[in-house]
Amino acid sequence: MPHLHMEYTANLPQLDADKALLRFNHALVASGQFAEYDIKSRARKVETFRVGTGLGERGFVHVKLSLLSGRSPEIKKQLSQSLLAVLQELCEWPAGVELQLAVEILDIDRESYGKLSIGH
Repeated sequence: MPHLHMEYTANLPQLDADKALLRFNHALVASGQFAEYDIKSRARKVETFRVGTGLGERGFVHVKLSLLSGRSPEIKKQLSQSLLAVLQELCEWPAGVELQLAVEILDIDRESYGKLSIGH
């Protein structure tokens, strides 16, 4: 725990997904909420997408962080703000593209979550 999912639109070629995941992971470690080896992150480029109904060039990057339940709203807000700051500074965003950057924090039910580590 936690699980970080980043989805981003294919019209953002300057976004280096591997670099982004590493920066997110560093921010999560720096928060003091997670052990380094517990963070699982992944990225998915979305080839087919639509933002609204307008004709202009649009895109998005959406980061979803799933954590075990029990953290305070203040901690969740700090995590969200930290990840959004990293997201905003990841690269030079393209001119002419209306871009939406978002972070979502989700709770995973602690009572039903199962995990098994092998070789650790």
